Amino acid sequence: MAVIDDLLQDLHAESEALDALVAPLDAAAWRAPTPAPGWTVAHQIAHLAWTDEVAALAARDPDEFTAYLTRALQAAGGAGFVDDVAAEGARLEPADLLAKWRSDRADLAAALAAVPSGQKLPWFGPPMGAATMATARIMETWAHGQDVYDALGATREPTARLRHIAHLGVRTRDFAFVQRGMPAPGAEFRIELTAPAGELWTWGPEDAAQRVTGPAHDFCLLVAQRRHHDDLAVRADGPDAEAWLAIAQVFAGPSGSGREKGQFA
Repeated sequence: MAVIDDLLQDLHAESEALDALVAPLDAAAWRAPTPAPGWTVAHQIAHLAWTDEVAALAARDPDEFTAYLTRALQAAGGAGFVDDVAAEGARLEPADLLAKWRSDRADLAAALAAVPSGQKLPWFGPPMGAATMATARIMETWAHGQDVYDALGATREPTARLRHIAHLGVRTRDFAFVQRGMPAPGAEFRIELTAPAGELWTWGPEDAAQRVTGPAHDFCLLVAQRRHHDDLAVRADGPDAEAWLAIAQVFAGPSGSGREKGQFA
């Protein structure tokens, strides 16, 4: 099976898990505030629906996506259009919003499956191939899903799908530095993360001078900025590795404010 097929299966599974959580909710629960300031559960699902929709556009018509992004930035005077689109979607009836998200994510899967090998897709950050786009959609579905779980006081069990998010977190190391106008470290780090099933996931040379270790789940929460570093069991050995954990960011776009220390104690 092709890599993209595996990724799309995991994206489907990640989406279905969140779908199963929100589908039975009543209208009041859809309006429950999440840890993202000003965003309710409905905002989170509306954002996922919209990003799936525009990712499919990027896959099918890169020029139209670029034109759409230019128009949106000009109309909103910056990246604030992301909040505007989420607010617009959140005003839909829950059943209509859920139906839209289901339709948009199915359309995205079909669009990504049809992208020719080697073709790069435009996005809000650097251009990426279809496999990386699918990985990014897994990450964002999981990250915004975390906000929904937190809003509802629900707990979800970590899965092996975290490997995709961890991999993306490792790959975006230099992006986090550049995003803040800082020079990226010149050498690779050794990353050793304990997977949910207990095995070790590793990246980088074994003899690297600087290392990051800890549970894969905690690392994913860190790079997605869903928990404060001090509340997680992720450890750095080396000054550059320590600096990275303070600014790690797996998502494209402006740096987020993250979460407060002790917010989820």
